[in-house]
Amino acid sequence: MVNRYNPRRRLRRRLHEKKRAKDLISSLPDEILQHILSFSPTKFAIRTSLLSKRWRYIWCDTPSLSFSNCRQRPASIDKTQMCYKAPKMKYFRLKNNLKNNNYYIKKWITFAMSRNVENLSLEVYGTGFKIPASFFINSSIKQLNIELAYISSQCLVSWPSLKKLSLRCKDIKVLDLSKLLHLRTLEINSHIKFLGPTQIVAPHIHCLRLIASQLPCTLVDISSLTEAKLDICIKSRDEIFKADFPQLQAMVLEMLEKLQNVEKLTFGGNFLQILSLAGVRGVPFPMLKVKTLILETVIFQYVIPGIERLLQNSFELKKLMVRARDCNTIPGSYLTNYLDSLGLDPNICWRSKDGKVILNKSHRNIETKHVTSFIEFTLKNTKSLDKMVVQLDERYISFRFKDLVPTLIPNNNVSIGLSTKPMILGEW
Repeated sequence: MVNRYNPRRRLRRRLHEKKRAKDLISSLPDEILQHILSFSPTKFAIRTSLLSKRWRYIWCDTPSLSFSNCRQRPASIDKTQMCYKAPKMKYFRLKNNLKNNNYYIKKWITFAMSRNVENLSLEVYGTGFKIPASFFINSSIKQLNIELAYISSQCLVSWPSLKKLSLRCKDIKVLDLSKLLHLRTLEINSHIKFLGPTQIVAPHIHCLRLIASQLPCTLVDISSLTEAKLDICIKSRDEIFKADFPQLQAMVLEMLEKLQNVEKLTFGGNFLQILSLAGVRGVPFPMLKVKTLILETVIFQYVIPGIERLLQNSFELKKLMVRARDCNTIPGSYLTNYLDSLGLDPNICWRSKDGKVILNKSHRNIETKHVTSFIEFTLKNTKSLDKMVVQLDERYISFRFKDLVPTLIPNNNVSIGLSTKPMILGEW
């Protein structure tokens, strides 16, 4: 029997399979189709209307709208909102940097509020934009992400249902969230342009994620906190760093005082380096009740003194995780120059107290012996530890993972886990 290739038959079969798959999707209930479309930017959801007559108006009742294309014309967004029919909105995202469109941006925010939106993400860039006063009085919002060049520091806020707040704004001096009784998670991401608040009053939150700027930030009231993740955004100029170090040191130590009763703590690389500078100068650290400690840092000499003091002051520590990642932004030369200016010997300062731990000066020349020495050093400085996990970032670890395992000395009291996991650039 001769098996002859028939291109027409094969084309008909493919068309039939595509039609069958399309029919299967079209047979789904509208609610499921709308749920699927809600995970895509609105412009892509609208384009699905071209695939089927039945799909033409499906997107109009999706539970979310997302306008994240900064080049999208205001008239196009206006037209989309005019066709939107859902009486209640779960998610609304607006990311826009168009100039001279304050009128439209306020209109879109008002539109989302009128649909009792629960999750609102607002990212507006450029100067001159002010959020309408009605925005600050809303009973439906549960999650709110605000990233603005300016926000009034005198506004009165009433968000009785708000549970999670992510903030990145300028010109906020005092962030008083004491009246938000249901707020449980607060995220503040500051940098050179968005300096962030200088005082935080949040007595009801359980989880705090804070990247502070060099501008001093005081945790006035975080009395209900159970979990915190902190780091510092540093300007990369040596003379500014030297001038700002005394207040940076005071800020991180005051934060530690406020975090004494927190059970889970995560510290970023810059935060650990500032603590290390305080440690080599003999500044006392507070005692901590932390049970889970996560360190996100490069494994090198500039974090040893700070980590040593943290471990020695954490008598109840049960789990330690070290995420060895390329995230520290303070150049080692800045730290060394600062110690020189104080008349201290950097070669002595960057070692452990017993002088046995001498690590590399850069993540680029890290070797197996450095990681092994670091693990042994952390184990020696803990008393109640049950588990230690070391997660190596393959982007800057130059040795093979399998070469590390035989170098570790077994510990009967502590379970040691090793893993490699690619980490997202800029992840925090």
